[in-house]
Amino acid sequence: MCGIAGIVNFNQQQVHHLSIEQITTAMSHRGPDAANYITEDCIALGHRRLSIIDLSAAANQPFADNSARYVMVFNGEMYNFMDVKKMLPSYAFHTSSDTEVLIAAFAQWGPACIHHFKGMFAFAIWDRQEKELTVMRDRLGVKPLYYYIDKDQFIFASEIRAILASAKVKRSANKKALQELFSYQSIGGNLSAVNGIEQLEAGGYMKVKNGKTEKHLYWDITKTSSCGFDFNDEKATRQHIRSLLANAVHRRLVSDVPVGAFLSGGIDSSAVVGLMAETGNAPPNTFTIGFTEKEFDESGYAGQVAKKFNSRHTSLLLKPTVFLDELENALNAMDTPSADGINTYVVSKAIRASGITVALSGVGGDELFAGYPFFKQFLQLQKRKHLYQGTGLLRQVMAAVAGAGSSNRKKRIQQIITAPSTGIEYMYPVSRQILSPALVHRLTTFKGFRMQETALFETLAGKHRNIEQYPLLSQVSIAEYLGYTQHTLLKDTDQMSMAVSLEVREPFFDHELIEFVLAVPDALKYPVYPKSLLVDSLGSLLPHEIVHRKKQGFVFPWSSWMKTELRSFCEKRLQRLQERSFINKDALNSYWKRFLSGDPAVRWPELWMFVVLEHWMEKNSIDE
Repeated sequence: MCGIAGIVNFNQQQVHHLSIEQITTAMSHRGPDAANYITEDCIALGHRRLSIIDLSAAANQPFADNSARYVMVFNGEMYNFMDVKKMLPSYAFHTSSDTEVLIAAFAQWGPACIHHFKGMFAFAIWDRQEKELTVMRDRLGVKPLYYYIDKDQFIFASEIRAILASAKVKRSANKKALQELFSYQSIGGNLSAVNGIEQLEAGGYMKVKNGKTEKHLYWDITKTSSCGFDFNDEKATRQHIRSLLANAVHRRLVSDVPVGAFLSGGIDSSAVVGLMAETGNAPPNTFTIGFTEKEFDESGYAGQVAKKFNSRHTSLLLKPTVFLDELENALNAMDTPSADGINTYVVSKAIRASGITVALSGVGGDELFAGYPFFKQFLQLQKRKHLYQGTGLLRQVMAAVAGAGSSNRKKRIQQIITAPSTGIEYMYPVSRQILSPALVHRLTTFKGFRMQETALFETLAGKHRNIEQYPLLSQVSIAEYLGYTQHTLLKDTDQMSMAVSLEVREPFFDHELIEFVLAVPDALKYPVYPKSLLVDSLGSLLPHEIVHRKKQGFVFPWSSWMKTELRSFCEKRLQRLQERSFINKDALNSYWKRFLSGDPAVRWPELWMFVVLEHWMEKNSIDE
């Protein structure tokens, strides 16, 4: 796990070494173990290393292949690199790193080499002979890759702030991205919060040559449904799911440093730990965050799981107020603004302080195995879609009744009723909304804004024909991967864990597992009880009391804190934000006062997002 960066000058002039140094230094937290760069001809490549596989200096980057034709910077892990290495018997390897296997494979097969690898990654390879740069990102978008291009240069990096450190990009806010942020608490599509900086699409790669770029998509989550499996055999289906997940966990244990695991005591993290114990060569190292207040504490459940699998267990006892103490550190760690992620920062920091560099996480289980309420809701919407279609009087009355009042929830219900169809592109974005379009209109100056103009809607609508070929529950999973999961969950996991130099690996984001489960019919996947297909596939692996306990999670009193301990913090940022031209000053101030007065129609996340945005803009000197 590392930070990568590069600059290509289109005028063929050599890149000054200070430029690439500035970019890589801005990502020092991503790689505290080594820092290197090269400048030659019209290109510079930089790297910050967090040493995980082959800890020797010989595996440092930038890394050249044996022929010296190709040179690479690489962020992530190729879990099956030893298998690919066997496919290259004529190559003389000098390290035991996955880095060298990747560049050797690229030298052999070009970009098509990626079809042999299983991992999380973003990398760039410079072809010295052809003067061509290839940048590539993993299938699910686990690892970030941003870029900026103008008539003079192409700049890429693992983080937005690293590109900003080049001093080549004007620090102005992208208004369309802000609309996305207000709607869904993060920024999707190929957008970033800064004008001119974009993110490479997950499952895609780009070639840069002679001042021109060429984009390709090598994997598309909406084109993976033909697996040829006989799902009439339920037992075989469950066995195959268990096998795929066990393989995903086992692959993610490859490391030359100790590997730990987040253990909350829930189904997903317990499944990962159980399979670590089953497939690994040693008892797993598990970590639980416990709290002094019982209403937040789940460490007892985690302790039961740790005992069952004989893990080397550490319970880190914290007070809920640690989230207040670490708040500014967490907000400062945000490379891209997000209304979530504070929890991930605090947990990651505590685990990293315990001496662990790599940790497996159960994140992703809800998205794949129908763990959220909207999965069932979407099924119900399809059964009753005749009520929501057409222009009849009944629909008009339902919309009027649902829209009565000012709560955001009622506005979302009204959106569902008045939508042109119950297709996933209309229903899913509403389910993930933080602010309705009507509230965005009221609190900002984005008066013409509609949900259909968001990157999330455009993405889902553009892939509609592919998505509708899948079972209904899988349609929701795909929407989750293209929306909240990729642009909030995975971004927050990456930026908050890497802020403290912790590598997080997520077995539920194994692409082979995902491709198979997406093809499973709704009748088998329907959550009779929470994530029943996953639980049934694991058999007796999980304790009964873990499977059927009430889900708790990190639910802290942010609403109360924002009115007390955090009131001054929030008010200062809201006041400064109100002076920006895209904010309706009076409306936002009134909304804040309604919140302070206890108006139940005003939810704390709706205002917290504005606080976070202003903090991020100030921290990164972003203008309008």
